[in-house]
Amino acid sequence: MKIIVLNCGSSSIKYQLFEMPSQAVLAKGLVDKIGLKGSLIKHQRNDGVEVKLEGEILDHQSGIEYLLGVLVSEKYGSIKNVNEIDAVGHRVVHAGEKFGGSVAITPEVVSALEECIDLAPLHNPPNLEGIYSITRLLPHIPQVGVFDTAYHQTMPDYIYLYGIPYSLYDKYRIRRYGFHGSSHRYVSQRACEMLNVDINTQKIITCHLGNGASIAAIKNGQSIDTSMGMTPLEGLIMGTRCGDLDVGAVLHIANKEDIGLSTVNTLLNKHSGMLGISGISSDMRDIEKAAVEGNQRAKVALQMYRYRVIKYIGAYAAAMNGLDIIIFTGGIGENDYETRSEILDNLSFLGLEYDKDLNHGLRAKEVILSTDKSKVRVMVVPTNEELVIAKDTYDIVINN
Repeated sequence: MKIIVLNCGSSSIKYQLFEMPSQAVLAKGLVDKIGLKGSLIKHQRNDGVEVKLEGEILDHQSGIEYLLGVLVSEKYGSIKNVNEIDAVGHRVVHAGEKFGGSVAITPEVVSALEECIDLAPLHNPPNLEGIYSITRLLPHIPQVGVFDTAYHQTMPDYIYLYGIPYSLYDKYRIRRYGFHGSSHRYVSQRACEMLNVDINTQKIITCHLGNGASIAAIKNGQSIDTSMGMTPLEGLIMGTRCGDLDVGAVLHIANKEDIGLSTVNTLLNKHSGMLGISGISSDMRDIEKAAVEGNQRAKVALQMYRYRVIKYIGAYAAAMNGLDIIIFTGGIGENDYETRSEILDNLSFLGLEYDKDLNHGLRAKEVILSTDKSKVRVMVVPTNEELVIAKDTYDIVINN
């Protein structure tokens, strides 16, 4: 079965073509700068053939038409015609409380996701554009929605509720939802496979550290807490997002700067985090370089970032009354061995020991970092959210 996985952003479409159930990736690519000057598609076939094609791509539908054309092209394609495509899996960021797992896309599901646009105004509309476009272009092909928020629907109410009037939850479903669900699910399952342990008996903390970052507490195979909240703004300090922040500080800033809610939203989401603190970049590599060169704000930014991760790990270990496994994933978690080292050096109270020589220089590989004497297993597991979407799509399609 051939399955296309689509991850539609505001001006981009990431895609992969899988052969299932073998999980082979036949092709992958990126449609970039949709609706902007210089729009293009970068495409790579599984045999290493690559191409970059520039052209006018006005909207998501034309972008999907473009990528389908490349997939079936004689020179760069992996299939002869679109009829070989058996299903399409979509990443959808926010499903609110409506879905606790992946589902086949129906008109009723689309309506439910449209109702969640207020909860994710930047993410859900382009995700839905992908669904609309496939419905128009390939109307007879089954589609499946895989939701970032669904994995965290196992959180109990005393964890997901905020300390605000309950009536606001009743009216508007204001609560913590959590994100990066596919990533947290994949790496926790993969780690247990590597260790040959039953995930239903483990207490796991997964650290998805990238430009967007979140940590999840996974107890007996279920997410019981996660650092992101109603939106991806809460929790860890990120590339451009502030993370946890006193609401009183937000009100004070708005008053002093005489700015409205829209400007505040932009400030906290686009101009804060590592970029705002360091004044240099949202990219950890640039900040680390500046810190080595003596930039004090860069040094402080790194200390803040790493401290917040340490604090959440400690809190989640307490919340689960113990800890068996810590997993690092995401662009920073997989590649930034210095950040991993700074975090792990502050967790010795857990009885954690790790191989510093093995950690040094380690990038994007599945590795067990902890020593045999360590009471907590430490691992690096590169994430694969696209595979999660492909597997869920396959399972739903063959069982329907």
